[in-house]
Amino acid sequence: MAFYRKSRAVKDALPLRRMLPFALLVLLAVLLVIFLVGDGTVTSSSSFVNMYGGSAAWETDRPLVIHLKSELKLPKQSILSMSLDQRNKLPPRNMDRFPNLAKDHTKIVLYVHNRPQYLRSVVSSLTAVKGITETMLIVSHDGYFAEMDRIVQDIRFCQVKQIFAPYSPHLFPDGFPGVSPGDCHDKDDPIVSKCNGTADQYGNHRSPRTVSLKHHWWWMMNTVWDGMEETKGFSGHILFIEEDHYIYPNAYRNLQLLIGLKPMKCPECYAANLAPMDVNSIGEGWDMLVAEKMGNVGYSFNRTVWRKIHTKAKEFCSFDEYNWDITMWATVYPSFGTPVYTLRGPRRSAAHFGKCGLHQGQGKSSSCIDNAEARFQLDEIDKILNIKPDWKVHVVKKQNGYQAGFKGWGGWGDERDRELCLSFAYMYHDVQILSG
Repeated sequence: MAFYRKSRAVKDALPLRRMLPFALLVLLAVLLVIFLVGDGTVTSSSSFVNMYGGSAAWETDRPLVIHLKSELKLPKQSILSMSLDQRNKLPPRNMDRFPNLAKDHTKIVLYVHNRPQYLRSVVSSLTAVKGITETMLIVSHDGYFAEMDRIVQDIRFCQVKQIFAPYSPHLFPDGFPGVSPGDCHDKDDPIVSKCNGTADQYGNHRSPRTVSLKHHWWWMMNTVWDGMEETKGFSGHILFIEEDHYIYPNAYRNLQLLIGLKPMKCPECYAANLAPMDVNSIGEGWDMLVAEKMGNVGYSFNRTVWRKIHTKAKEFCSFDEYNWDITMWATVYPSFGTPVYTLRGPRRSAAHFGKCGLHQGQGKSSSCIDNAEARFQLDEIDKILNIKPDWKVHVVKKQNGYQAGFKGWGGWGDERDRELCLSFAYMYHDVQILSG
């Protein structure tokens, strides 16, 4: 009996002994982190640190992020800003008409500014898209403009979810991120003029109307992927289009096929596009798929790609360039280490038709007006699925356009904009505040 008790005790102790090396390893790792934090070694722009693990961590909705020294720097909200935040929590509309989304659906995000004549055209084009009733249309507004809101409220052809950027410069007429009293303007010298602001690389101070473009895109991306119940746990692709993109009737079906073919035909491709990188191109018309540099018209990717983009928040937010797409081409994509290819068909399924810039048409003295009539000659082949699964892929290895090394057009030099941008990157994540 004594022998049995001794054997049992030894046997019970074996698992503990096996655990000792692992426990010691964990303890050493914790001590190392404490040392590095205390020593100030773990730092990054505005004291943010991204704590992503392996590929499994990329798939989580809200990875752990440690933010050192201070809280997220989000502006104090106005009554309008807070009311828009509440509207962001409302469920999608038209669920009585379309109660269920297709199992393999691709969500569509339409991001808009203040060009109602353009928005009417893109909404009109979406009504004719085959399969549009199967998915959800998420409309992201850069602030609030009543006419833009009314147009979206009238959509009846699918589930519609509206989100409004509550920190848009357009919502803050008397303070940052709008125009703050005492702000520097143009090429003011802060010391001589006794004003506030950090100039860009060309000596120019921020323009709220201009920086809103990059702020909205980045806020939208973080919100769509990490801040919405409707996308929580969604592992599929999300298609992003803009208010001056005319969408062809075959766009959704073509995109679904491209997404399905991508793992086999182009496993190195990050995305699937509806249009060529060259916005003026209608496509080659070949019986062949095309892999080329990722464009900004009708682009789609999944959460894994978003996680990779998000790890470059510091690079995105600190690059002195007010255009989000040029920022991606010149600094974020090159940092991935390999070419960022997208897969598309040989004929476009979406087209850019706008003439007015995003920061035009919003002021009385500098308005930009055109009739915004999107007139495209659509052949019958543009109305049906026109991609074949057995086509080979032509890879465009020479990547034209903005490249690594381009220093940016400026407009994004103010430290406040960079801090706000970084705050957007982490506002939906599990954040820990460390003292010291």
